[in-house]
Amino acid sequence: MSAFDLGYGTNGFSDHRLPDALRVIADLGYTAIGLTLDHCHLDPFAPGLVRRTDGLAALLAASGLRCAVETGARYLLDPFRKHHPTLVSESARPRTDFLLRAVRVAEALGATCVSFWSGVGEPGVSGRTNRDRIAAHLDPVLAEAGRRGVRLALEPEPGMAVQRLGEALALRRFLGAPEPLGVTLDVGHCVAVEPVDAAQCVRRAGGLLFNVQLDDMLPGVHEHLEFGQGALDLPGTLAALDESGYRGVAAVELPRHSHAAPRTAAKALAALHAARRVPSGRAASPGGTPAPAVRGDS
Repeated sequence: MSAFDLGYGTNGFSDHRLPDALRVIADLGYTAIGLTLDHCHLDPFAPGLVRRTDGLAALLAASGLRCAVETGARYLLDPFRKHHPTLVSESARPRTDFLLRAVRVAEALGATCVSFWSGVGEPGVSGRTNRDRIAAHLDPVLAEAGRRGVRLALEPEPGMAVQRLGEALALRRFLGAPEPLGVTLDVGHCVAVEPVDAAQCVRRAGGLLFNVQLDDMLPGVHEHLEFGQGALDLPGTLAALDESGYRGVAAVELPRHSHAAPRTAAKALAALHAARRVPSGRAASPGGTPAPAVRGDS
C-alpha cells in the first residue's frame, strides 16, 4: 500500500463548482486534491476568505481528502498577462501578497504544502538578476511559512527562470537551505526538459520532495497529456515514489481537460492503479538529453 495519496488537481475541474468537484474526485476513489486558488475555486481575494476556507476545511475532512495548495492560476493577478507578475518581475507585490494568502489558506486547511514557481524571465534580464529578485520577493513568504509551520514547494517549470530540478535545488542552496522550502516535481516536466527520467528525478529530490504532479508529456513539448499519450514511464515513476518513502500528495495535473473532467479523472485513476500492478523491478526508461527548445505551456 502506498504511503502517498493519489489526488486530482482542481484546475482540471474548472467547469465544476468546488464542492461538486470534490464530490466527484472523492467518489471516484482519489484521496487528495491539488487545490488551485483561483477565481472559480476559493478565490483568495474575494470577501470572506476565512469563512470560506473554514467551510472548505470541513468539506475536505468530511470527504476524506488531503490537500496541497497550488498557485498556478493564469489570470488571477492580471487580466491581461498570464501569470503576471511573477517572482522574477521587477515589481512583484501582487505575487508576494498572493503567496502570503496561500500560506494562510494552507495552514487553515492543514495542507501538505504551498506549491509555486519562479516565472518567465523578462527579455534582457540576467539569470543572476532573476535569482536575486526571487530571493528578495520570496523572503517574506519564507518567513510567514516558517511562523505558520507551512511547507513551500518550488516547482521547476519548462520555459521559466527555474525550469529544471537542479536549478531549483541550487536556488534553495543560494537561499541558505531554509527548512520550509522543498520542491514540487511535475513528472511530465521531467520528460519534457530533464536530462534523466522522472524516477531518477524523484530519487535526486529525496527528502526535499514536498509535492508531486502527475501527467504525461513528450520530450521537448510542454503539453499536459493523459497517461499513455506521452513518454512517461508511469510504473517506474510510481515505484520510485514508493521506494523514496514519499508521503505527500501526488495529484493528476490536467488543466486543459475540464470539459471532460469526470471521465478524464476516472481514466487517470484506472491508469494509475494499473501502473501500480506492474512489478516494481521494471527497468525505468532511459533518460535522454532534453530538446533545446520547449514548445507549448500550461
